[in-house]
Amino acid sequence: AFWFDEEIAEDALTIRMRLKSIAVDVASAFQRVQVIETTPFGKTLVLDGKTQSALGDEYIYHETLVHPALTWHRDPRRVYIGGGGELATARECLRHKSVEEVVMVDLDGTVVDVCKEHLPEWNAGSTDDPRLKLEIGDARAYLIDDASGTFDVIVLDISDPIEAGPAVHLYTRDFYELVKRKLRPGGVVVTQAGPGGVFNYGECFTAIHNTLCSSFSRVYAYTTAIPSFGSEWGFCLAYDDDDDDEAASSRRGSFPEGGIRGAAHVDAIDAMLAARLKQPTVLRHYDAETHRRLFSLPKVVRVGLEQETRVITEENPVFMY
Repeated sequence: AFWFDEEIAEDALTIRMRLKSIAVDVASAFQRVQVIETTPFGKTLVLDGKTQSALGDEYIYHETLVHPALTWHRDPRRVYIGGGGELATARECLRHKSVEEVVMVDLDGTVVDVCKEHLPEWNAGSTDDPRLKLEIGDARAYLIDDASGTFDVIVLDISDPIEAGPAVHLYTRDFYELVKRKLRPGGVVVTQAGPGGVFNYGECFTAIHNTLCSSFSRVYAYTTAIPSFGSEWGFCLAYDDDDDDEAASSRRGSFPEGGIRGAAHVDAIDAMLAARLKQPTVLRHYDAETHRRLFSLPKVVRVGLEQETRVITEENPVFMY
């Protein structure tokens, strides 16, 4: 028998999965790209030895990343995706009827091509949707260009901040300040934020949250269990309080007074999904009850978020293992 081992914590914790096959193993200009199949999780995209998403539970990650932000925004029309090579994040954004354009910029064309060919279930036809504009390039450089315009929602589905990895610059305060300038009034940004479990939340999750707090007035941390990652996984959603801005307040969540965790907003989520999505029943993970669980963090993690002092900069990066 063959096995795929992935180290979750250095010299401390490894998960082992029975390996059925290796369909792809190539080196791109930026990273090692593999598509494997394991017994518990099925087809899996692996970059530089780290699981990115697996057929068995990719929907958990992608629904969790996308829908809290798009339901919080009252009328999302233009969405930017940084990264997202599997095209599943685009799939989830395009489920929203109000969305008129999704701009996706991924650095690694090899990853995108491999996923199109070998992981079509992730794509689910999103590349055939005329609302999707797919570009291969640097996600930060694209936003710096004034011609890129502004966005209602920015979704950062980027690689983990691994030392010497291609995405380390996309977790810094300077980058978040750029993101802030590219959001329309009432705009929202959401990013994947690394491991968020009780034993590894301090790796980068709390630092990413604190860095966002240095740029945005409202930042919410949340997590969900993703079995193929071997851990709870962290996400951060952020926006600015601009109640004096009439355009912004008109686009804020339907029930801004309670925030994204407020009962009024949460109680309305199922009705919003039914009204906003082309096929509301297609979601397998996200709904109002799941939303409550996402934002209900264990005490030890909440304390870690409150006590975090690190702010990620180019000069003081933070890496996950």
